[in-house]
Amino acid sequence: MSHDVTFDVAAAHRFFAADCFNRAWDLIEKPERTPEEDRLMIALNQASIYHWQHRPDCTNIRLSVGYWQASRIHALLGNALDARRYAEVSLAYATNTEPFYRGYAFEALARAEMIAGNAGLAAELAAKARAEAERVEQQHERELLLADLKSLQ
Repeated sequence: MSHDVTFDVAAAHRFFAADCFNRAWDLIEKPERTPEEDRLMIALNQASIYHWQHRPDCTNIRLSVGYWQASRIHALLGNALDARRYAEVSLAYATNTEPFYRGYAFEALARAEMIAGNAGLAAELAAKARAEAERVEQQHERELLLADLKSLQ
């Protein structure tokens, strides 16, 4: 039996890149999660990154944000090594982008070091993030980054 079904792979990548990111974010913001929801949060983030990587409009900024989210998830779960590893990837993608994205990559590194118990290094990295925040032109973005940095203290 032959099925003549057309499937738009590009549309699927467009949909799932954002949908998985947003669903992972909903779990990040959930006050209490089950262990299954923690695993789902990681899977959704990784699926989002996968789908972004297969979009023709994928940029270093998008990947930086995806890996920043991965770092935030692992920091939230207390996985310092994975949080650091994903923050480093986020920074690598953010290096030649706007200060907002570099600042968030440094924020992720600072958060990972805090989770790892390296308060001195976390403070140095947070200072780098604050320096990037000062270069952010849009007030809303600057305030968002500064608020996340304040949550590290």
